Amino acid sequence: MSSTTSINKFKMQKYVSQTLIYLFLILVAVTAFFPFYTMLISSTYDNYNITTHVNILPGTHFIENYLRLTKNLDIWRGFLNSFVVASLHTFLGLYITALTAYAFSKFRFKGRNVLFMIILVAMMLPGQIGIIGFFKEISDLKMLNTYFPLILPGMANCFGVFFFKQYLDGSVPNEMIEAAYMDGCSELTILHRIVMPMMKPALVTQGVMTFIGSWNSYMDPLIIIRETKKMTLPVLIATVKSAYGADYGAQYVGILISVLPLVIIFSFASGLIMDNISISSSIKG
Repeated sequence: MSSTTSINKFKMQKYVSQTLIYLFLILVAVTAFFPFYTMLISSTYDNYNITTHVNILPGTHFIENYLRLTKNLDIWRGFLNSFVVASLHTFLGLYITALTAYAFSKFRFKGRNVLFMIILVAMMLPGQIGIIGFFKEISDLKMLNTYFPLILPGMANCFGVFFFKQYLDGSVPNEMIEAAYMDGCSELTILHRIVMPMMKPALVTQGVMTFIGSWNSYMDPLIIIRETKKMTLPVLIATVKSAYGADYGAQYVGILISVLPLVIIFSFASGLIMDNISISSSIKG
């Protein structure tokens, strides 16, 4: 009888603990989703209701806000600008950082540890402290109002080098590289046909983070780009105004347009990101 009571008590404790965990996870999910829901709902209201009411249910001004947004700005040109900049920034950054990480992981050369330590230190420095020097350098190189300053820095992604090196250390055995050497493969052949395919989960994970960071970048495009037709989406949305000040309804529609591609990209890439987490966990185990 006491044994049955103990089992029932254990089952009850387990049920209560699982219920509390699920309630906590639901609370976290609601907290994370609430800003997105607020943005979605606010895009359907006019300025007066956005600034004076707490809106929970959808309104009826979405089409009006969208038409006002597209009338004042070429929002889809800004969308294209952001897509081109973020795509080139991501692809170039992934390739160069993977190449650099491969060298740090699989080659032994003088000063290797010192150089990698410098990368780690640079990774910890906030980018804002170099913004003045960056602007002066770009100005001296006559690159203001071009996309080069927004694309090229992606090739010096310190976190990407660190992340890829750690992944290569655990996922690509040296014996496989040595076997490729014995088969007569060149360094680039090994990188492109052996290492890169094995890095796919890490490349997708870093690619999604890099793309989102470049897509949402506001400060660099703000100080570099001068012409409206060249502005990226975040800077363009910030310029939306009505006759009386900021046009919040149109801004929320613009933000919604800018967020949707990120949601779609993450939805398709989430499986590979979880694979990367699983692989990393199994390696550590």
